[in-house]
Amino acid sequence: MRLSSDSADVPLDSLLFHFADIERIEREAARYPDTYEAELYTLLIATEGQGRLLRDGAPTNVVADKCYWLNPGSPFRLFNECDAIRCYRLTFSAVRINSGGYDKYAGEIWPEGTALAASPFSRLSRLADALHESKMTPGDVESLARQARFTEMLAVLFERNLRAEHSSGPLQAVESTIKYMRGNYMYPLTVKQLAEISGIAQWQYSAAFQELTGKRPLDYLTELRIGRAKEWLGLSAEPLREIARRVGFSDEYYFNRRFRQSTGMTPRQYSESIRGKIRVKDWTGHEVDIPESPQRIIYHGETLGDLSALGVRAVGTSESFKNNGFLEADERGVPDVGMPIDPGKAQALKPDLIIFANADEEQYNALSKIAPTVTFNTFAPLEHRLHTLGQWLGRKREAEMWLSAFNRKAAAMWDRLRPVVRRGRTASVFVYEHGERLFVMGASGLSSALYHPRGFQAACGIRDIVEAGVGFAEIPPDRLPEYAGDHVFMLLSENAPSRRAALAMMESPLWNSLPAVRSGCVYVLEADAWNYSDAKFQERLLDTLPLLLHRIS
Repeated sequence: MRLSSDSADVPLDSLLFHFADIERIEREAARYPDTYEAELYTLLIATEGQGRLLRDGAPTNVVADKCYWLNPGSPFRLFNECDAIRCYRLTFSAVRINSGGYDKYAGEIWPEGTALAASPFSRLSRLADALHESKMTPGDVESLARQARFTEMLAVLFERNLRAEHSSGPLQAVESTIKYMRGNYMYPLTVKQLAEISGIAQWQYSAAFQELTGKRPLDYLTELRIGRAKEWLGLSAEPLREIARRVGFSDEYYFNRRFRQSTGMTPRQYSESIRGKIRVKDWTGHEVDIPESPQRIIYHGETLGDLSALGVRAVGTSESFKNNGFLEADERGVPDVGMPIDPGKAQALKPDLIIFANADEEQYNALSKIAPTVTFNTFAPLEHRLHTLGQWLGRKREAEMWLSAFNRKAAAMWDRLRPVVRRGRTASVFVYEHGERLFVMGASGLSSALYHPRGFQAACGIRDIVEAGVGFAEIPPDRLPEYAGDHVFMLLSENAPSRRAALAMMESPLWNSLPAVRSGCVYVLEADAWNYSDAKFQERLLDTLPLLLHRIS
């Protein structure tokens, strides 16, 4: 068995791995992204939450129940925006054995940032827990036990993730038959046939299949067929017997019975229930059937003005999302559903769609019982947000027209500002919130409008945050100079302790040492009036930003 390397193929059996250390990382949402050294091989085991791993190149999404491999090299950073994240960080070295003896190995084993699956994940998690608990226990015997646990952990990962032709593990063999089932569900299939395809005994196949998927093979196949039948029922008016045949049921009556067992309704009832609906995939991966033109929308996110740009008015939101001074008067009167959403208040509004800017799966499950619910990333770029909403709300044309007009106006505005904002000039936006905690804005708020191909660029320390799509990040106040650009925008919070902290910072020697302060390129603004990124705010900013910059200049 061989693994890819940056220089040559390396036989796996020529490598020995030596466990070095394990650290438990527990980070609350939007905390300062610490930098982790990667002088050794690193394995991140994500146990809760989600975030982004940033090294050289594109960021890697980090989600729970996955592992992420990093080869020795440059340091990496871990961002988490809306969710807390919990993970283990394991470090280890490798030795290559050859005919001349052995030498230290530091080449590429897996591609950088590879997400490694571990099934069942609970087995890997238990090994990591045991490694961490025994970390401080002294003694040669315990050290050997740690090495044994670590070796078992790597064996689980390699067996699960190497290609089937390179591994005879039963789980790997079962996974190949799952792919076969997805491509051949419309044909008669038996457990005996699937076991023969996998190359393992039928009794072993069924047990391995259930370990991998949590389901028996034929139950999994039935669910797959029912899922495909739902798609056909939404697209076709063909007779039931034809749809049944298409998805692998030879008997229409058996198809009808299994469909009802799975969904609680007959195929015809299901077809009627989704008439006038479209299937969409949301931010966190749910596939949801939503109305083609929803009329009663609860919008629970920071960019309520995105709906206004498309000519849509929400029937419910949170009071905390209505502070934007650029919202219309009728938008300020939208009923409050709480923060977090109160299911009772939401249900009373009788929504036909809930747009939910959060990745909390528990809240999502509660809301999806009220109405079709989709998660939405309000920290995504403006263009992406409006195209997504246009598709979901039957407003594609409105989204395209608004964006086209906006982009023309924005380009013209930045061209007019060229004497003030020279090419390559950088900007930073800071705000104190939640007491004396200092945040730098990244892909959301005022900074999302400032960073433009013809406008300001992100200051050096902020580029990673913006490129990772992170809305904001907490930073230690004494590191503010690392993030300060040629122009600095300080936003003042209404929160009294936060406001005092900002004012104290602006009286400090550290602040007065910033190049932007010395050159007079500082803008002190009210956060509640300026720290937004929705479409309506960015549209109005095309008029107000030139006035602000010319006044200071």
